[in-house]
Amino acid sequence: MTALTHDTTTSSRTAAGLLLALGSAASFGMSGALARGLLDTGWSAGAAVTVRTVLAAVVLLVPGLLALRGRWHLLRDNAGLITLYGITAVAGAQLCYFYAVTYMQVSVALLLEYTAPVAVVMWLWLRHGQRPSRLTVLGAVLAACGLVLVLDVLSGADLSAVGVLWALGAMVGAASYFIISADESNGLPGISLAAGGLFVASVVLSTAGASGLLPFRASTADAAYDGFTVPWWATVIALGLVTAAFAYVTGIEAGRRLGSRLASFVALGEVLAAVLWAWLLLGELPRAIQLAGGLLVLAGVVVVKLGEGRTSLVVEPLPEPDAGPDPVSVRGRPAA
Repeated sequence: MTALTHDTTTSSRTAAGLLLALGSAASFGMSGALARGLLDTGWSAGAAVTVRTVLAAVVLLVPGLLALRGRWHLLRDNAGLITLYGITAVAGAQLCYFYAVTYMQVSVALLLEYTAPVAVVMWLWLRHGQRPSRLTVLGAVLAACGLVLVLDVLSGADLSAVGVLWALGAMVGAASYFIISADESNGLPGISLAAGGLFVASVVLSTAGASGLLPFRASTADAAYDGFTVPWWATVIALGLVTAAFAYVTGIEAGRRLGSRLASFVALGEVLAAVLWAWLLLGELPRAIQLAGGLLVLAGVVVVKLGEGRTSLVVEPLPEPDAGPDPVSVRGRPAA
């Protein structure tokens, strides 16, 4: 009975993690298509990212503080972690990506940024001794090949050394997002970590905009999409609430249920979601090769999940028969 309860709990936790990860990926993937409506009216990418981040930080501030339940020492003890998360995982990833696309094609920059799952695997191996299984490596290769097809890089792209460095900076930011998000040992509730990181990122991005480091332009014109228009403020609210606040909270909760390695591969669904949202909102139909790539990415994620290892049963010795027969104690142990 103990083993059955353990297995059921583990399965439920994994299922919930997968749903949260997919919801996060779908939300993050919407940001590009939504932001396009603002950018076409004169908004700068820096302004759209900053407003999105500030709004999400404001929305999550009170829930994040309430989730602490008076345990203010968690903020003091994890001040450095929250700052690192805000600078690298939130602000850093977005700023590096923004500068990368000024030097290279968007698809190439995305491809380099989404090598983050490989960085997560290497970090877990070198730092924590968690050597990846053959299935994990195979899944990574399949996902990488699928990603190349989804982003349509094979049609030809120019590389810039400076752009590559910025894109790799975005990859480091994305990898730190997965690693920090999955760590439950700090005791911080997921929503508190998201709120703190977004607050720090808001300060960093606002400072960069005020100093002129980040171009900051905005417009009050309606955002136009495929066959309809939306008031600029409605698009901004959707960017802040859906593609930032909701996406970060669900992403953190997913990482804590799945672990940073599996969560980072499931997050590749963001690229597929971006293609889908571009079709629905902008009328940009995906090509057949992109759809084939999407299937490869999904196959890679499934193989990585299999590579995480299955739960095996270990039967412990029977206790001495004192007062009648006792049930056999069985517990689950991760397979080697």
